[in-house]
Amino acid sequence: MGLPKPKYSSDFEKALEIGRPPNIVRLFPNSKALIVSGKVIDRALIAKGKAMTIAANGRNHFVIRGALAAAQRANAAIIIEIAKSEGGASAYCAVNFWNMARQVDMVCNELGITVPVAVHADHYGIKGDKDVEAAKVEIPSMIDAGITSIAIDASHLPDEKNLLANIALNSFIPKWAGYETEVGEIKGKEGLSTVEEALFLIRGLNAHNIFPDWIALNNGTTHGIEASDAGIQVELTRDIHNALAKYKVSGAQHGTSGNSSERLRRIARETRTTKANVATALQMISWGLKVNEYGNAYQDENKDFVKLQELGVTDQMWEEMKSYALSKSIKGGDFKKINLPFENKLLGLPREIRERMAKGVEDFTFELLSKVFNAEDTAPLALEAILRAGSYDVGPKAERVEDPAEWTEAKIKEKASKLKGDKGPEGNFED
Repeated sequence: MGLPKPKYSSDFEKALEIGRPPNIVRLFPNSKALIVSGKVIDRALIAKGKAMTIAANGRNHFVIRGALAAAQRANAAIIIEIAKSEGGASAYCAVNFWNMARQVDMVCNELGITVPVAVHADHYGIKGDKDVEAAKVEIPSMIDAGITSIAIDASHLPDEKNLLANIALNSFIPKWAGYETEVGEIKGKEGLSTVEEALFLIRGLNAHNIFPDWIALNNGTTHGIEASDAGIQVELTRDIHNALAKYKVSGAQHGTSGNSSERLRRIARETRTTKANVATALQMISWGLKVNEYGNAYQDENKDFVKLQELGVTDQMWEEMKSYALSKSIKGGDFKKINLPFENKLLGLPREIRERMAKGVEDFTFELLSKVFNAEDTAPLALEAILRAGSYDVGPKAERVEDPAEWTEAKIKEKASKLKGDKGPEGNFED
């Protein structure tokens, strides 16, 4: 997957000098990889207008390579991310919070990637007080390892505890870093987010001088393999984003697999979304499985995935992967759990196989960036944001408009008691 030798513009050189956050400069002092805050990526997509970029879940090394190569082809700002379930302390992937930035930096330098890239910790799940306390130690370690953006996901909790957890952890996230919050646990057509819940969360944060770059919603989609074509509710998303307009928070669209290209175009065109997560589709494509235009992997009459010859891993390796899954009773969307035991085996495949694995991801991602998400040529807009700020820290989009006296802990609990919401059924919805 050879790319032409990069030509570094004066704007790029200046952005490289001033636009990389302190943790990235410390880790990679001599690097030519433009790893930036998630804020920079968000601002670039806002400047383009009616556009969002991919947040590619780097479940394996080949997804990272392919997604970065696609961004270079599209001249697009991009996000590489991993979720806590995928890459946290109890990970099912070899790529994790503590090695992802190193992989991104290495690939960018190897392939001559010059587009700006944020390294995002997605779905950093908080399910109780113990998680809050653990996060106060773990989040700084992740920043030390090169994370430049994070999503605090306490959406599993009641609304007041979600807000209070975000407030409690905010001081552990650098002010320059990208920051995403979430309302309504992502679980499909049940327990949908409401305008009132989203306003409660964002108003409460605003009162505490906390200004998220993104908000993620349960707007009707799931993670992994879609069981139906109900998909993202564009109108609900638009209504919530419009209600939040004065707080200048962008949308983060989770669970894009299973949604048609036209529905995703509508999300970019009709809402304030600038970040769209893609995970399962990229994993499946890297392995060489057949997917439809929605990114859903085909399953035959026996519910087995369909492996395409001459794409992805070798047929022999796929048989080994299937046998392992069968021995562990792993089926369907849970195939994600074979990432960790097979990463080194995949890295040990012949070069031409490794390259075609990444190439499949590259081609699929390029189509999304250029034909669906309207993200082409957003890389220069990210550079402009850095140069305009004169810093790696482009600052918040919003300012405080809420009265802190109205958002004390006692008043937060009182306000939350009046909300009407539905968290939906219990389940594993963490990616």
